[in-house]
Amino acid sequence: MVLKQTADPRLLRGRGAISNASGRYERYARVLLDDGWDEGEDAPPPLKTEITIDATRSIITRNKSPDISFDRSINPYRGCEHGCIYCFARPTHAYLGLSPGADFESRLFVKPNAAELLAKELSAPGYVPKTIAIGTNTDPYQPIEKKLKIMRSVLEVLWQFKHPVGIVTKSPLIARDIDILGPMAEMGLARAALSITTLDRKLARQMEPRAGTPQRRLEAIRALSAAGIPTAVMFAPIIPALNDGEMETVLKAAKDAGACSAGYVLLRLPLEIKDLFKEWLEANRPDAAKHVISLIRQMRGGKDYDAEWTNRQRGTGPYAQMLAHRFHIAIRRFGLRDHRPMRTDLFKPPPKPGDQLKLF
Repeated sequence: MVLKQTADPRLLRGRGAISNASGRYERYARVLLDDGWDEGEDAPPPLKTEITIDATRSIITRNKSPDISFDRSINPYRGCEHGCIYCFARPTHAYLGLSPGADFESRLFVKPNAAELLAKELSAPGYVPKTIAIGTNTDPYQPIEKKLKIMRSVLEVLWQFKHPVGIVTKSPLIARDIDILGPMAEMGLARAALSITTLDRKLARQMEPRAGTPQRRLEAIRALSAAGIPTAVMFAPIIPALNDGEMETVLKAAKDAGACSAGYVLLRLPLEIKDLFKEWLEANRPDAAKHVISLIRQMRGGKDYDAEWTNRQRGTGPYAQMLAHRFHIAIRRFGLRDHRPMRTDLFKPPPKPGDQLKLF
């Protein structure tokens, strides 16, 4: 495979993507050419994260996907500084005229009025509560959340309305909000899942450069579980010949930390991700690159990706069946099958200032 470099590699130190190719909707493509004039010059400074206000007018996203367990979600941020090279949300940056490569992890869009929008939507006449999923696209606890606290403001609204929420994250920062999630969980209104792709710190640093270390994610599972919050581990994505051999080890470590359930998703390579991931493989795992792609195609009907419902999550063929078999044996062995139902009967919009109290 011949790489077409689209950004100075020195700019991308500490990032997941090693290129910044134009999105699929752009008229022109960018390719970096060396004209020799900068030879001997000092390296440019690393790429800085830029933040832009997202002027959205709604916050709850609806979906009708038959292979997804939720019908509504919230994404406080667009783009994700964690920089996970395999992130299936990367192609969404193309809608903004930006690259799913380095732009996705360095040019972020934030929704500071998310809590206000959420309160308005939950107060709408006829709203029917169902579990809201957060973290299913970009991580709500990525590094900028520590300062902006948008996710925390969203949780405060959900708690006021007694609305159920399920969270997926790679960040130990979720433990900061135990003071909200603990009481919600006690009433059957909250659950969490920590995504752990590998216990190998070197591999994690290469694939997920700005996410919390695997050990810190295990510590977050321990803290959440100790607070009575039902916490799952997501071994996701499974990448054949790269991390699939760690499945049982990761699940066992999560169980020992207090996880009560588990899930997995096979690596997905839609749209621009396939090229970004192949670039990353060639740069970081050149000895395994061809084998990894070969196994992926064996589980995707000979293609890099199969978007058919259900198949996109698990794959098909003997190798995919073997992974599923191993997973189900492991969760039975470790007792990771506690899927507690979430309550919706407690939902009630809080009274607004000036509202007249009801006598009955």
